[in-house]
Amino acid sequence: MGIALEDFEKGQVITGDPITVTRDELIGFAREFDPQPFHLDEEAAKETFVGTLIGSGWQTACFGMRLLHRDAFRGCTSMGSPGIDELRWLRPVLPGDTLRARIVVEDTRVSASKPDRGLVRFTLALNNHGDHRVMRQGFTVMFARRDTAPSAPRSVAPAPASEPFPEGDDAVLLPFLGEAEIGAVRDLGRHRFEPDAIMAFAKAYDPQDFHTDPEAAEKTHFGGLCASGWHTAAIWMKRLHATWARDIALTARSGPVPQLGPSPGFKDMRWLRPVYAGDTLRYATKLVGARASSSRPGWGIASHHNTAVNQRGEPVFEFTGSVFWQWSA
Repeated sequence: MGIALEDFEKGQVITGDPITVTRDELIGFAREFDPQPFHLDEEAAKETFVGTLIGSGWQTACFGMRLLHRDAFRGCTSMGSPGIDELRWLRPVLPGDTLRARIVVEDTRVSASKPDRGLVRFTLALNNHGDHRVMRQGFTVMFARRDTAPSAPRSVAPAPASEPFPEGDDAVLLPFLGEAEIGAVRDLGRHRFEPDAIMAFAKAYDPQDFHTDPEAAEKTHFGGLCASGWHTAAIWMKRLHATWARDIALTARSGPVPQLGPSPGFKDMRWLRPVYAGDTLRYATKLVGARASSSRPGWGIASHHNTAVNQRGEPVFEFTGSVFWQWSA
């Protein structure tokens, strides 16, 4: 056993060496998952809410996961996380920034329902080279207990074979936030999680055995290769942009298109079931709130609840996020 519940105690502070992020790394992630102008190109970014090239917040969260695995997990495998209570993006990450993690153990407890494991509640802060905080999050991770008989691995049914499915062709008008319908739901389409993509993402950001090695994954409590929770979240962002691209094109044919800005953060992210190799998720987003920004005239902050279900209709993922959205033309 590489890491166990007993290796953590309340009040423990864990740190490590910094990592440096490159322009190519930021743009590469954005092209795949978060293709907004201020993540892709310096000149295009000048005309946006942000005004300069910055990294995707989702990638910043993934950098945090990379450092958590290296510094707190010590390169070993946990038993996964049920989710993130809250995450705040406090300052943008720029090309060439160095990031250092400060991880604090807030609490530990033995699971009441599964005596072979326990839960550790952490806070993780990322600071840049100027010692400015760029992200803070609170979350829980499961760990095996030392000298306790482990539960048997799950029995994982192979995902049914499916034909490649085309990108949707539906589109709706994208409103300015001041005119948007609270409660409106937008279907974001489907994504199939292929083994190679699961392993490539995990090797970059979340290199735990059950994400990177099919044979080793079968021996873990998951019972098979499954996607990182951050991969599940990044695909939500990918599906959002793919869908909104059609909506923006339709809107542009009849009038002005509202700009979208960055996100201040999210809360209550829950990974409800593992996403196994071959699973197909269908994502959706629902607008649940809107308010005008007091600090940025002409802009507002939208609250949205996001979900994903697998091919069996089982909920696997949800969170409530926020994003800057142009309020009016």
